[in-house]
Amino acid sequence: MSQAVRPLGDAHLYIPTPSPRSSDLPMSVATSVSSSVPTTSAPAINSSTANISNTQTTQKLTDNFSRQLAYLRLSITDFCNFSCEYCLPNGYQGKRPKNELTVAEIETLVRGFAQVGTKKVRITGGEPSIRRDVVDIIDTIKQTPGIETVAMTSNGYKLGRHLAAWQAAGLNQINISIDSFDAATFHSMTGFNILPQLLTDMDQLLETTDIKLKINSILMAETAFDNLINAMAYIKDRPVTYRFIEFMQTSDNSDLFFAQHAHSALITNYLLNHGWRAHERGSNDGPAVEYSHPDYVGRIGMIAPYAAHFCDSCNRLRVSSQGKVHLCLFDQGNYDIRPYLQNQDVDGLIQTLQSFMPIKPEHHHLHESDSGIMHNLSIIGG
Repeated sequence: MSQAVRPLGDAHLYIPTPSPRSSDLPMSVATSVSSSVPTTSAPAINSSTANISNTQTTQKLTDNFSRQLAYLRLSITDFCNFSCEYCLPNGYQGKRPKNELTVAEIETLVRGFAQVGTKKVRITGGEPSIRRDVVDIIDTIKQTPGIETVAMTSNGYKLGRHLAAWQAAGLNQINISIDSFDAATFHSMTGFNILPQLLTDMDQLLETTDIKLKINSILMAETAFDNLINAMAYIKDRPVTYRFIEFMQTSDNSDLFFAQHAHSALITNYLLNHGWRAHERGSNDGPAVEYSHPDYVGRIGMIAPYAAHFCDSCNRLRVSSQGKVHLCLFDQGNYDIRPYLQNQDVDGLIQTLQSFMPIKPEHHHLHESDSGIMHNLSIIGG
């Protein structure tokens, strides 16, 4: 896979482009293809001009569609130990990168984002608890002036062992992925037989901390009804939101997508016909619409990326564990901002983030079976 590079200010856009196999081309054409794609990297920033801004407020990030971006999703690793069939059915391939963002780089990143209006940071992966310094990362983000909410999305593998430390570091919210309440099905889908322990750990969280718990599940035709019935039983007396996420097609899961994709209306119509009502999203909330019922303590949520106008209220930017900005989950490229982080250049970072606003896309192209460069969702945590 080769990369085309186009500058935007001091950031560089990396657009992976498929290279034809040399065996399929005449020798002269194959040579031309392999040598014609530039591979320059982002220029180094002069350390003498690097600085840490003392400005506490500046122009908020607002794109050309009047959407204020106050929510950062930060991947701290693309490594995941699970092998979920819809994301990494063959497990993580290759070796985990050694150059993930450092805590110091994350501190600069979040400081810059906070100064342009970011209120909420969600730590994602891969699986973020794989990072041994995840507690330091939570604490660093929590201590940043302007950040109101620190959240994390996790498979829950280490929840019980590290819950107290995450609470002490200041974690406000956690989303745990549970695609089935049946232990055998969970084991089959993830490769790990840990559901009973995970359910125990989540009850411990509810009983001993003030961390807000949500549960994520991919909406799949085969398991949708059982998951809904079991989820409603689970949230009957627990202050938990169980959220269905409509199965999204990527280049790595097309066969499974066409076999298992179910429309969000399968769930939402059932809820509305049985006395549930929808709630409006908060300005810093994610894309889920949540439904409540007077007989239930918890809620059912739906994230429906194929719904009309889904992108109209987008309030997010994403940064990968390598320091690249994704303007959309399913964008065609990403922008390298790591030089600013390495040089603690908050002002340069802010200027570059502002320069992205005119080019943030209005919507994704999933309806055209186009997931951009997103081969699987572990790359930047969905």
